[in-house]
Amino acid sequence: MPDSDKAAERHLLVTIQSQPQHRQRVQQLLLKLVDLVRLEPGCLYYHLFQQAEEPDTFLLSAAWAHDEAVAAHPTPPQSRVVEQLQPLLAVPMHVRHTRRLSEHPG
Repeated sequence: MPDSDKAAERHLLVTIQSQPQHRQRVQQLLLKLVDLVRLEPGCLYYHLFQQAEEPDTFLLSAAWAHDEAVAAHPTPPQSRVVEQLQPLLAVPMHVRHTRRLSEHPG
């Protein structure tokens, strides 16, 4: 991948911590978000993880091809899912904006 493409990419790492009694519902809503976001133009990937030692903690890893694709995110259906998520969380979502430094392995 050329350096100019790498420089344009936008990556997010998001930590989501559910209240223990709402873990299953939070997981369901996050999986719904995965399906919605992957359809977005410019979405390079959108992956959901659950922390093995702390099952109430979920991590989203996402990337878009450029700033314009990030600006179009989130869509109204995604915003509605996030609104449903917020009261089920132990703390607000923590979003880290990052950039990729390593090269693609293929």
